Amino acid sequence: MPDSKRYLRPEVTNRIRRLELTARRVVEGFLSGMHRSPYFGQSIEFLQHRQYTPGDEIRHIDWKVFARQDRLHIKQYEEETNLRLTLLVDRSASMSYGNGESNKFDYSASIAASLAYLALRQKDATGLVTFDTKVCATVPAKSNLQQLTRILSVLESVGADGRTDLRRVAREVGQGIPKRGLVIIVSDLLGVDRLVEGLRVLRQRGHDVAIFHVLHDDEMDFQFNGATRFEGLESDDFLNCNPRALREGYLEALQAFLDQTRKSCGRLSIEYMLVRTSEPLDAVLAKFLSTRQSLPKLKR
Repeated sequence: MPDSKRYLRPEVTNRIRRLELTARRVVEGFLSGMHRSPYFGQSIEFLQHRQYTPGDEIRHIDWKVFARQDRLHIKQYEEETNLRLTLLVDRSASMSYGNGESNKFDYSASIAASLAYLALRQKDATGLVTFDTKVCATVPAKSNLQQLTRILSVLESVGADGRTDLRRVAREVGQGIPKRGLVIIVSDLLGVDRLVEGLRVLRQRGHDVAIFHVLHDDEMDFQFNGATRFEGLESDDFLNCNPRALREGYLEALQAFLDQTRKSCGRLSIEYMLVRTSEPLDAVLAKFLSTRQSLPKLKR
């Protein structure tokens, strides 16, 4: 874990506060037009009984329990219980691309912060994992008031470096989550070997999985002009060339990669969202949540 003394420095505290304000603005702006907070997911499986409290719907009273114990108890289902959300944020070197608000890691951190803010607002247990070839930092899922600060502190403190091994990370994360929940991966998926294997590990353990595939406009459009030197962010490779000569082939290869990734996610019943760092965060969040509300219950 990062040195906690860093958080006492004014510049660090200010960055954490700005990240929280961004999350708050995005979430509350989205929710202002809704009558209720959206579900991240739902299930109708019976979970447990709990004691009746005024305001509970009478139709959920278990009269058999009342007959035995002379006390009112409610049948509680999974859709009424709090969700366990785990956010996996890629911090490999390719995520360092971009300046200012279009920086891929900063944008991804804002997505994760917004989702954490919304989930914790709903009292859903929320945790964070940052990764490259391994798990780098972990905030175990909790739903208390201090959890958002813990998550934001980790997001602020890490930098983007190293390669990526999602399969290894997925196995470690999947084994560490005590019960089924929602796992959201925020990554550019570049340099990710054995992506499908990693995703399959999470699905086989019964987790609902969603991906925010974050790319910069430069990566999507390849609008470079003049002699350019391209350097690998996760390798020592480089290329000096005229980008116009490469643009058509690059865009074809990119589209093939995106199509294959989307199809692989579809086969595994994983929700996939392609996101540009130029897109407004509130629009991205609104699209994701509206899509999740319309999803059918996944088969395990």
